[in-house]
Amino acid sequence: MKEFDQFKNKGESSDKKKNQFTIIKDDSTDGHGGYGVGSISLENMTPVIVDPNEDEAYVDMGALHARSKVEKRIKFITDREVVKNGLKYWIAWVTVDHQEGKPCYHGVAASEIVVDRSIKRGYKSMPEHVNHMDKSLKGRFVVDHLDENSKKLLGGYLRDFKPELWENTAQELKDSLGVQ
Repeated sequence: MKEFDQFKNKGESSDKKKNQFTIIKDDSTDGHGGYGVGSISLENMTPVIVDPNEDEAYVDMGALHARSKVEKRIKFITDREVVKNGLKYWIAWVTVDHQEGKPCYHGVAASEIVVDRSIKRGYKSMPEHVNHMDKSLKGRFVVDHLDENSKKLLGGYLRDFKPELWENTAQELKDSLGVQ
């Protein structure tokens, strides 16, 4: 998962290029009423790809632009029947924020993708992805529809990535993913 600037030690300096995507960095609703009002910031959101086929979960920032490793060179369609032989993946939209002054996983919502590489076609519901991103930003947990293996993969990844974030996360997410 990307390193969130607000959780780095203040004394650290990094010459590495920051891996960050921002639509509008600062609050665009400060009263001016001009360009950018109503826009959202995705700087605290990270997409985690859950691959139950390979039993792995990993961050792929390209998913914010629909350019993750799973999505590249695939034409997405809205007819699931065309990719009935495809492999299922999940993109978990993970939002990090502070609760009671402590950093935590604030919202997590997972969206399905089905990809059939043999025909270079895939299925995903863009409205579902957008709605899940919105729910994650608003601090909701939408993971109950994942299969049990995918829940364990995602929960284990989030727990192991930054244990201090996991410790401060709401019990609701831990229970939903079945990982303590």
